[in-house]
Amino acid sequence: MVRKLKEQGHELERQRGVNEVELEALLDAYIEDDVLRLIFTVCHPVLSQEAQVALTLKLVGGLSTREVARAFLVPEPTMAQRLTRAKRTLREARVPFELPPREEREARLASVLAVVYLIFNEGYAATAGERWVRPELCEEASRLGRILAELVPAEPEVHGLVALMELQASRLRARVSASGEPILLLEQNRSRWDWLLIGRGLASLERARALRRPAGPYLLQAEIAACHGRARSPEQTDWVRIAALYEALAQVAPSPVVELNRGVAVAMAYGPQAGLEIVDALDSEPSLRTYHLLPSVRGDLLFKLGRTEEARAEFERAADLAGNLPERKLLLDRVRGLS
Repeated sequence: MVRKLKEQGHELERQRGVNEVELEALLDAYIEDDVLRLIFTVCHPVLSQEAQVALTLKLVGGLSTREVARAFLVPEPTMAQRLTRAKRTLREARVPFELPPREEREARLASVLAVVYLIFNEGYAATAGERWVRPELCEEASRLGRILAELVPAEPEVHGLVALMELQASRLRARVSASGEPILLLEQNRSRWDWLLIGRGLASLERARALRRPAGPYLLQAEIAACHGRARSPEQTDWVRIAALYEALAQVAPSPVVELNRGVAVAMAYGPQAGLEIVDALDSEPSLRTYHLLPSVRGDLLFKLGRTEEARAEFERAADLAGNLPERKLLLDRVRGLS
């Protein structure tokens, strides 16, 4: 990560005329905050929020253009063009490599939170490659979240994001088998969950609640993760509450992915037919056309309803779309299991 920072620093040196001594001073000062400094630099208001997030994922998170494109559900050439334009805009605006003043930090906070969480998500469920999880990305995102919590302690969404990441990270060891194969939530050995991380996540959730502000998207997602974290077995999961929380999340931060997750929760709470009605409504959503989890979820619900042939077709479509090799294998195993 430090090597990447130096590479980006030299790019900034060429753009701003910063000499080698000044550059090294920038890199050496408060070394623990350098990644965060770079995130705030890229999350400058001269860029749209989408461009800020995409470029930071590329420069800081080390994601490939393909991985960033999948995070935004757009074609890779489209994302490549957006990244090129964003770099050119920053260069022409001569944006300095620095942690901005307090008032500017607050203005950029939403973009920074989005970046940190997308980095975490790439670690939690990699979009491509031979590993399903990349714990090092989760650890880096969690570290950045904790730094943010100290920078802006009065912002509940920051504590909500920290809680969300801690609670989800608690399941990392149980998400893969010894041979690296994915293990889905309801099939995980919960004795392998990290209960220390769950405790830390719940504590961050309480810090967010104590600020007594309207719940934003990260706090609501943390509440959902807490429902899972408190359940010592799948049967103890409060799916009715999770479905209600997704309903609230859909009001605060509507998106096709949130709606898809709401469909899963509704299916668990009220039966697969109720969930399938929500999922089927997303079938013509353009942004989900290449999103493998849509046919994967639909296939699972169809299977539970006894519609085996339709389920097989959906799992095959999901496997074709999946860029992550272990996840593709899991989906193909489901296809073979229906034969």
